[in-house]
Amino acid sequence: MSLRAQLLAWYDANARDLAWRVGPGAHAAGVRADPYRVWLSEVMLQQTTVPHATPYFLKFIARWPTVGDLAAAPDEEVMAAWAGLGYYARARNLLACARAVAAEHGGVFPDTEDGLRRLPGLGPYTAAAVAAIAFDRPTNVVDGNVERVMSRLFAVEQPLPDAKPELKRLAAALVAEDRPGDWAQALMDLGATICRPKAPLCDRCPVADHCAAFTTGTPAAYPRKTAKAERPHRHGVAYVLTRGDQVALVRRPPKGLLGGMLALPTSDWRAERWSDAEAVAAAPAEAEWRGVGEVEHGFTHFTLTLRLLRAEGEADGVIWSPRGDLEALPSVFLKAARAGLTNLL
Repeated sequence: MSLRAQLLAWYDANARDLAWRVGPGAHAAGVRADPYRVWLSEVMLQQTTVPHATPYFLKFIARWPTVGDLAAAPDEEVMAAWAGLGYYARARNLLACARAVAAEHGGVFPDTEDGLRRLPGLGPYTAAAVAAIAFDRPTNVVDGNVERVMSRLFAVEQPLPDAKPELKRLAAALVAEDRPGDWAQALMDLGATICRPKAPLCDRCPVADHCAAFTTGTPAAYPRKTAKAERPHRHGVAYVLTRGDQVALVRRPPKGLLGGMLALPTSDWRAERWSDAEAVAAAPAEAEWRGVGEVEHGFTHFTLTLRLLRAEGEADGVIWSPRGDLEALPSVFLKAARAGLTNLL
């Protein structure tokens, strides 16, 4: 049996039950996945896992069941609902795309890869994934799972990220007109459940007899990877200003890291630690600031130490939020707020 036939047969029997997915072979029966759900899930799944993204997906669908509903939602509500998924530029792109679909396409997603690619915020991967999964187009859908599967099937010695073009070429050679949506999802499921980054379950793999890395005896050694450069470290100060049961927040500028999100007031983030005098001088208000510890946080390109200062007082230009509403803050500021509020008690 060919590699494609073996993998599709495995997918028919073992496909993951996901909230945005229709079952294997659904397209052949005339059942289509909702493009809105497919698109939303693919955007959410970038840089996170299915278990983490699924509750967010279900909340979004319950609150905004159509792309038109999402397009009409206020920016602040969508950004707050996104909090905790990270990479907040994705939420801004999500809104831009939803509004373009609603305003320029009558609320209907284009059904080709090229048409989807023209939407704002839709990169090559997402356009290919939506075209394949929602519209059964024979596109080349290559995410991290598929890259890992290809690197092992063909024992690609070139390390990532330089190997990406070759892995994409190898994946493209396996795309066919027959069940392209199921094929894309079968590869994703294989990478997520069997061909895992560590300790791949080769004894359960439906295509192990086609896998060059398996024959080497060390499949987990693939994909080869270039050693990562150490991330730089930055320092900042976060200010936990309270007024009774309320906490002072600010809205970050629309562009840049965590753009448009509510946050604690902070100093700039820089390579050097902030002295006591500098930290107080950068505070959002004159108050009796007290140190209440610090928190560590890792971003994609750098790590951060936030020193925490706490005070009771008033400030201009802030947004007062009840303590109970802080859960919508981005994780770095939620972490800082929790520590700052707890450490003084």
